[in-house]
Amino acid sequence: MTQIRPLRADAQRNRDQLLKVAVGAFSQKGPDVTLESIASDAGVGIGTLYRHFPTREALIEAAYRNELARLCAGVPEVLETMPADVALRTWMDRFIDYLATKRGMAEALRMVIASGGNPYAKSRESLLEAISSLLKAGSDQGALRRDIDPADVMIGISGISLVAGAPEQREQAGRLLDLLVDGLRYRPPENNPRGTPGRPRAVRQR
Repeated sequence: MTQIRPLRADAQRNRDQLLKVAVGAFSQKGPDVTLESIASDAGVGIGTLYRHFPTREALIEAAYRNELARLCAGVPEVLETMPADVALRTWMDRFIDYLATKRGMAEALRMVIASGGNPYAKSRESLLEAISSLLKAGSDQGALRRDIDPADVMIGISGISLVAGAPEQREQAGRLLDLLVDGLRYRPPENNPRGTPGRPRAVRQR
């Protein structure tokens, strides 16, 4: 089996900077932005860009996948620095940012798909694994319910992003995320007339 050698530190920095610049460029200017301008804004030569990403489609796909990887890799960080329910709410903001980037890159990503690529491969699995880790930590700490389907949380955040994902709607998106997290919180049995641990108290009709 051929082993892939890790990049030198300077090469890794160049690659990371290219991906960062590419995300902004493809999100704001579409798939036809010149690779020369991306290389220039990243502070490298076009030859360096092609060494890392031999085609435009390869750069687009790598940029998108890098954003997904950064989002999911942030779960341990938030869990180490704050209570699990707060960590979940903090991560939700990052998820909204990721979804905004995904929408901004939609046209560029369609180019990748048209060329035979699949930038979304394993995206769902990675996101569900990240959400599951946050929910388990919250359940273990007694802050979140035990009966939550991670897929429901993912759909809930995605829905909020669809209706309130524009930059000028972030305050409203934040309020909606607060409501979502509140619905995920654990209520002790004595506060639950049904007596079912982990389920929120029903709202009485007047």
